[in-house]
Amino acid sequence: MSISLHRITGQHAREHGSKRAVSFEQSTYTYQQWHELVEQMAQVLWQAKVRPASKVALLLENCVELLGLYWAVTRIGAAVVPLSPLLRDQGVLGLAKDAQCALLICADDRANDLTVLASEQLQIMDLQALQQRMQKALLEPVPEQQVLPSDLFNIVYSSGTTGLPKGIMHSHHVRAMYGYCFSLAFGIGPESVILHAGSLVFNGAFVTMMPCFLNGGHFVFTPAFEPNNVLMTMAKHAVTHTMMVPSQIICLLENPNFSLEHLPSVQMILVLGAPLQQHFKAQLQMRFPNRFFELYGLTEGFITVLHGNDAKQNPRSVGCPLPGSRMRIVGEHGEDLPAGEIGEIVGDGPLMSSGYFGREDLTQATFRDGWIFTGDLGYQDEQGFLYLVDRQKDLIISGGVNVYPSDIEEIMVQHPLIQEAAVVGVAHKKWGETPVAAVVVRAVCDATELCEWVNQRVVARYQKLSQVYIIEAMPRNVAGKTLKQELRVRFATS
Repeated sequence: MSISLHRITGQHAREHGSKRAVSFEQSTYTYQQWHELVEQMAQVLWQAKVRPASKVALLLENCVELLGLYWAVTRIGAAVVPLSPLLRDQGVLGLAKDAQCALLICADDRANDLTVLASEQLQIMDLQALQQRMQKALLEPVPEQQVLPSDLFNIVYSSGTTGLPKGIMHSHHVRAMYGYCFSLAFGIGPESVILHAGSLVFNGAFVTMMPCFLNGGHFVFTPAFEPNNVLMTMAKHAVTHTMMVPSQIICLLENPNFSLEHLPSVQMILVLGAPLQQHFKAQLQMRFPNRFFELYGLTEGFITVLHGNDAKQNPRSVGCPLPGSRMRIVGEHGEDLPAGEIGEIVGDGPLMSSGYFGREDLTQATFRDGWIFTGDLGYQDEQGFLYLVDRQKDLIISGGVNVYPSDIEEIMVQHPLIQEAAVVGVAHKKWGETPVAAVVVRAVCDATELCEWVNQRVVARYQKLSQVYIIEAMPRNVAGKTLKQELRVRFATS
């Protein structure tokens, strides 16, 4: 099956226009109202010379306009490039340039600085200007565009950093498969009410957003994650499905009202973005029996899901591949390993990305012979359940956001007193993991001052170090490679 998504909102408006589509804070839109809003945005984009195959970058906190722009850009046949509001200006412009964006829509307070720094090829539009132009837009449809299933739906950056950017491409077909596959996996249908309490700009949002809009469900989202507001919103809208990262789950578990007794409509609580510790998994399973789901996966497109019923029998597993997918565990030379042996996780499936935008070298390294080589270590049991051992080698996942140590290390070694630097992740109660650094220095200096120096220069706030440790020498193996696992163990007990 190959479909494109540019007609979705119009189809739902025709078939059940009075049904609830979107709720945000005190506002609720029917599908007819939502379709009209999307059409107004599409007209503004069209007037701004956005055309099929254009790229539109979005730098916004959660708001109705951000969600609507996903569908308005799609309506024209252009591609969405969502960017994290945590990025600093140079990081934003670097990724917009990398994606060859013609338009950047941003928050009002960022427009002036970005306009000063942006090239002539990038048009900057702030949120207020978008809203004003929408008010003047007539309810006349944008000319119908031919959008193919293979056309680009979005570019999602795996790291908003100064290193080599990796813009992961998804076609209309792949995003449609998100809708179909996760509808099946999570039991999402037309009567489902989906709550999204995290940022809409990260790929995880699409895991529940796409099946919701594909089925014509009710999508509820909040400005940001605030535990009391989340619980009130879940109760108010009788939420059936929600997705959260571990740090959010941990916050909610501290509230006694986070239970099936107080939230009887809940059918699924999905955890993704980072491993959830077994202690918290047990609590979640106790409060929402057989409603806890876990997802392991890459934005590049290989996914496993641990279903509610299986979570009780296989609590340490991250589940099995989606139907129609395949998984292998391979050794150092690419050979298939038997059940129980640890190796690299390799997979394929219906959600596979077409690669990294403008980076054929990285695409060829990750996508080989129809398989995604994840870089993650794990093993599978005789039944085919996957167990993670390590996450993308040295990758740090803090609050569901990928933090790449090499990007921070590149900044650190620019300090005149730092000879060597190694960044690793250590456990954090709230965020799951937090980055810390070990340094070998050229002269006596203060670790706190080094930490502050680095944190003033990182591209995004989630890259900030929690602590810097000054050590005499890096632990190495016989090949001279720094043994980061030894540093993790050492700092975890510090």
